[in-house]
Amino acid sequence: MAVGALLTVVGCGSGGDDTPRTASGSLEQLAAEAGCRPDVRTDAAELRQATCENGARRYVLVTFTNARGQAEWLDEANDYGGTYLVGGSSWVAVGDAGDIAALRDRLGGTVVDAAGRHGGHHGRHEG
Repeated sequence: MAVGALLTVVGCGSGGDDTPRTASGSLEQLAAEAGCRPDVRTDAAELRQATCENGARRYVLVTFTNARGQAEWLDEANDYGGTYLVGGSSWVAVGDAGDIAALRDRLGGTVVDAAGRHGGHHGRHEG
């Protein structure tokens, strides 16, 4: 199934509102813009994934080498539900709705809600 059919768009990128342009760069560069230090959990050829904390806020950042990898990851993650911040075709952040809203203020991107069948346990998105 296509990602568009699985996810509902909650907010769009910089369309005249105060949201910054969508950030880009390496996992470390995105973490720096988010104001956190990444704890890298997966360092593979096709994706890199880290947990990130900024005060009380916690989320997972994932960067991809191509759009197909990101789309496949989002399709699989949809089974778990939850809220995602999608940065173009190169990165995704996972966290609760409040953390993702705050992160969007720093990184831009598009907020999506997954249709999930299993509740929104974000800790399961580590692979």
